Amino acid sequence: MTFVMTGVAVLSAALAPALPGGGGGGAEDRTAGTRAAHERPAAPDKPRTAEAPAAKKAPEPPAPEREVCEDGSDPAASLKSSDKAGDAVKRIQDAGQLVVGVDQNSFLWGYRDPASGDIEGFDIDLVKAVAEDLLGEDPKITYKTIPTDQRIPAIQDGDVDMVVRTMTVNCDRIKEVAFSTAYFESGQQLLVPENSEIDGLDESVRGKRICNATGSTAEKLLERKEYQALGARQVKVANQLDCLVRLQLGEADAVLTDNALGAGQAAQDPSVKMVGEPATIEPYGVAMNRDDEDLVRRVNHVLDDYRKGGKDGKDSKWSAAYEEWLADMMADGEDGAPAPPKPAYKDD
Repeated sequence: MTFVMTGVAVLSAALAPALPGGGGGGAEDRTAGTRAAHERPAAPDKPRTAEAPAAKKAPEPPAPEREVCEDGSDPAASLKSSDKAGDAVKRIQDAGQLVVGVDQNSFLWGYRDPASGDIEGFDIDLVKAVAEDLLGEDPKITYKTIPTDQRIPAIQDGDVDMVVRTMTVNCDRIKEVAFSTAYFESGQQLLVPENSEIDGLDESVRGKRICNATGSTAEKLLERKEYQALGARQVKVANQLDCLVRLQLGEADAVLTDNALGAGQAAQDPSVKMVGEPATIEPYGVAMNRDDEDLVRRVNHVLDDYRKGGKDGKDSKWSAAYEEWLADMMADGEDGAPAPPKPAYKDD
């Protein structure tokens, strides 16, 4: 992966202060009386101008919490798991391959290793587990790298069987595609240059340029009234990694992204850092076509096994993947390294 780093020269001009002008000369008056006659009366004091009122401070954004849909349902609740093979599973098995939409630019999630040329990462390990369940040992997997804003169209158009690409499950997206149960939880957080004065998603972003990917949850978050009140400007790109380039080029002041992705970018580039607290709680899910209910249930069956292990799932396949890819860059919580999210089902 190639990263563009540029130095931006800042030119500043110092303005010399204007010197006060001197008065004209003339013969001094010889007598006090004459001097008094020529003295001008003191000018009356000018009325004091009232100070401009301070800019109204935006209210503090709400504390992060799980999204709940208008009908009170949990968007991350999926179909109950099953190992049965319906039409969608048989379609994949008959084709002899699993076609998956992935990222190749998200470090440690889905990225192309510069040495081997292979796509690797936490998401890719999950793809392999699903493919082995559907197709057996040494399955054929076709990876299609797709930008953020093309994830849903790729599923709806049948270009891929599923998308495994750090994709957040939310109330808007479940109207367009189906999701598995959650396999990871993240939250929106700011990535900024090391010397930035931005503290987080608060008043410190007023007038600043915040980059986000079109079609991302970051874009939707900044469109909410409480965040619009902060007075930041959106810079929109097709791919989330493009925001890091914009940040490096000085064309953006901050990047709003999932903290899981932001941590990966900070691990790649020591000139940037994460600031503030996550503004959301976002579950990642495997996205599939809404008509492929049997495939959704089958993926959930794979995830059931993927989460299993010793106490709290610490010896699970999920935990092994976490230790390999994410443990070194993700901050542990109060209870140490995270466990996989508990599945939620809407048809129990």
